[in-house]
Amino acid sequence: MKTFYLTDSGKVRAHNEDSVIITKNQSGDYLMAVADGMGGHSAGEIASSIVVSHISNCFNEDFCNMEKSKAVEWVREMAKEVNELIFSYVKDHPESKGMGTTLVLAIVTADYVLIGNIGDSSGFVIKDEKLHKVTYDHTLVNLLIKAGELTEEEAKDHPKKNVLMKALGANNPIDIDIYDCDMDISSILLCSDGLTSMLDNEQIEKVLTSDNEIEDKVIKLIRKSNNRGGMDNISIAYLEFSESGD
Repeated sequence: MKTFYLTDSGKVRAHNEDSVIITKNQSGDYLMAVADGMGGHSAGEIASSIVVSHISNCFNEDFCNMEKSKAVEWVREMAKEVNELIFSYVKDHPESKGMGTTLVLAIVTADYVLIGNIGDSSGFVIKDEKLHKVTYDHTLVNLLIKAGELTEEEAKDHPKKNVLMKALGANNPIDIDIYDCDMDISSILLCSDGLTSMLDNEQIEKVLTSDNEIEDKVIKLIRKSNNRGGMDNISIAYLEFSESGD
């Protein structure tokens, strides 16, 4: 497998509140994670860092040759743990009240691929040279679309399109959506909404299905997002399966 991750503050934001990681444990399993923090007094970057650091540390220490069913429970437990860590931090640091973060993660093993998300950071896969979104954004506009009160076209320019209905640090208890992915895929993309708000699926697909090296693809997506405005922090974690399956 080939992996690459990168984060960029964008052209408008003064600070980068995203956190991103890809790590491989001793049993050869991969964890990918992107968290998009929110909150004043640098609280957003603290929230996203708490989440990514805790989950990656636990993955490297505890996650080893897990069956899929146990891995699903592990992901659910991680979501609960990091949610509690954020609430605990706010309790000790009242000035950080309102801090929170989205989370999208993937666990990649030889036997299964799981993708989980909370908020509007997204998980995609490439299959048969086509980009497919796996995750569901927990936003107000998506809720209105689901209820039939808004069309997808109307949602694109809705004034409240960035309002989250679920985030770590905002909901307690918390539950994470988990998707059991088809293994017949060629790559996995996790990203914050700084990418998806600037580029549509077709533009992302064109870059990821090109013959460029994996690093060049990620850098190009960030550059294109900035060229189109770079209105938010942009974070990408990307994994490609090799043709040999290694």
